[in-house]
Amino acid sequence: MSNETTTLISLKEAMKRVDHKLQALEAQFKELDFTKDNLTQKFEHHSKTLANQAAQDELWTAVLSFKFTPMELNILYSYVIEVLIRLHTHVLEKLPDLVRGLPTLASILRRKVKNKRIRVVWESVLEEHGMQEGDITALCTFFVAHGNKAEHYIAKVRQMYIKDVNFMITNMVKNQALQDGLLKAVQVIEKGKAVGAPEKQKSSLEELIPSAKS
Repeated sequence: MSNETTTLISLKEAMKRVDHKLQALEAQFKELDFTKDNLTQKFEHHSKTLANQAAQDELWTAVLSFKFTPMELNILYSYVIEVLIRLHTHVLEKLPDLVRGLPTLASILRRKVKNKRIRVVWESVLEEHGMQEGDITALCTFFVAHGNKAEHYIAKVRQMYIKDVNFMITNMVKNQALQDGLLKAVQVIEKGKAVGAPEKQKSSLEELIPSAKS
């Protein structure tokens, strides 16, 4: 065998070894990319969880640090309970066959997580009222924090005490999520006819919303 042939064979073998090493490196890089993507997803999820928890803590702090008089608190409570019942009622109107299975707003909030039909209707009702999930979280938090001591005032009584409730909210509620939720509640109720406030809504919502101590 000539030196030229031997050199050619050695070169081919060397190229194969290099090719195998390149393939091994490529596999390692793919594994590293997968690991990086997995860690990135976990980090983003953890960051969102922490952000949500921080926002919830800020919301509870804002709700529990209210400086409203009992009368002002009752007026806000009245708007909150009326809009929550309004949303519940409108969902039932769209789901008449589920009326018995959705006796309260809390039952809707629980079941919409796994029931697509309920979820779609709930989202539709929120959109019709110009509201978002964040508004509901804020209103439910307010409800649980103050529902046990607040009283419901009908529209005529509210108007006797406070001429501009929007100004009161904007001026005294500094937490943006809570301010937005309360303003939306006032807007929705002022545009339509108010409804009653049955006590069963209170116990159901208290079971659903985490307490301020948790």
